[in-house]
Amino acid sequence: MKPTERLRELGLVLPPPRKPVGNFVPAVRSGNLLFLSGQGPVLPDGTAFTGKVGQDFSVDEAYEHAKICTLNLLALAHDALGSIDSIERIVKVLGFVNGVPDFGDQPRVINGCSDLLIAIFGPERGAHARSAVGAGSLPRQISVEVEMVVEVS
Repeated sequence: MKPTERLRELGLVLPPPRKPVGNFVPAVRSGNLLFLSGQGPVLPDGTAFTGKVGQDFSVDEAYEHAKICTLNLLALAHDALGSIDSIERIVKVLGFVNGVPDFGDQPRVINGCSDLLIAIFGPERGAHARSAVGAGSLPRQISVEVEMVVEVS
């Protein structure tokens, strides 16, 4: 099943791609790799989830925030490639969690991204290398930020 079909089957829609908030581009292609700039948990209407995980948000809530980040990343990929069906493989995910100082469940939060990617692309194309990192703060105090590298055809 194509990723676009699986997305529809899951009842998900890619949001419009978000414009950069700084002096960078949302996506850079080098050979068969597409590097996607970090995305936060921002809804299509501009609502952003801001605050600390472990204080303002639970792990389960932040897991959902990581899913929003993933849809925003896939929107960038769709914009750059014309379709997410051009993605051959998810190569690398780097997730940042804006947590309280003693927060240690970053991997569980970023599983929101990983689980969604595997649901959309399947275990062979969706399984990826990953880092889940704690951050003292993130831009605009967003709760989670995720960036991604994908292999494209």
